[in-house]
Amino acid sequence: MSAATPDEIARAAALLRAGELVALPTETVYGLGADASNAQAVAKIFAAKGRPADHPLIVHLADADSIIHWAHEIPKEAIALARAFWPGPLTLILKKEADVSDIVTGGQDTVGLRVPDHPVALALLHAFSSDGGGIAAPSANRFGRISPTTAQHVADDLGNTISMILDGGACQVGIESTILDLSRGEPVILRPGMIGIDAIAAVIGRRPRLPQQTENAPRVSGALAAHYAPRTPMRMLDREQFGNIARDSAVLAFSQSKPENHNGIWIKASGKAAEYAHDLYANLRALDAGSAPAITVETIPDASEWDAVRDRLGRAVTGSGAA
Repeated sequence: MSAATPDEIARAAALLRAGELVALPTETVYGLGADASNAQAVAKIFAAKGRPADHPLIVHLADADSIIHWAHEIPKEAIALARAFWPGPLTLILKKEADVSDIVTGGQDTVGLRVPDHPVALALLHAFSSDGGGIAAPSANRFGRISPTTAQHVADDLGNTISMILDGGACQVGIESTILDLSRGEPVILRPGMIGIDAIAAVIGRRPRLPQQTENAPRVSGALAAHYAPRTPMRMLDREQFGNIARDSAVLAFSQSKPENHNGIWIKASGKAAEYAHDLYANLRALDAGSAPAITVETIPDASEWDAVRDRLGRAVTGSGAA
């Protein structure tokens, strides 16, 4: 790992221009970055992560002005949202420019774009390119597993398979960006994040909807049924069911305190959605690292501010325990 000094950021930018992989911090999670205009470099991301080739990537930009290098038919709503939320945890799905590589988009005619809100990521993006270049950067971990929110998480998952890990501290938000599709004439949230429906509606004057199961929506990062998953089998239980859990299970609770007869790992998370989200992946990693036969997570509130956390937990349960 490398401290994010100006010299190390310059070295990371040079590695990216040379077609190598660099892990970088963002406000959401750590990303595994490659030059988004270099198909051979981007292919290294898929190899390092074990990522399916049709699973598209998000391109990170230095500023909102760079959007014109990657997308066309840009709706006015996209410009308004970029002005309101960039830099920040919002990814916009737009019609791609013709020269955007299919390996970035998963062979689709759309591309995901965002400007990250992290000083190290922004410094790297500016050092990497001054003419609208972008860094393709999914989460810097093995595909389908728990996303990394510290540089050490990246090192634990990918080790020496990448050229450099820039250490920018723990991620401020802690879960992935909201993904909003604006490529089909109406706003559709394809992945919930900490920027919610009400905040988006306040900017564009209409509420985005969620996709329907039969809908032919663009494929996007992190939207598979199984994702963000621990290797230990995981389940969610209501508060009333907690009296039935095994004494040696690993537990993520937020209203329940550890009983005296429980001898496994017990983490009591925050009851506030943003703080719970910030700690979620680090907590799941801590629970997964133990020897418990199962992970039990207390069911979270049904309020809208918990939508993104609920999404991640549901996918983690579905993917948990798989080899």
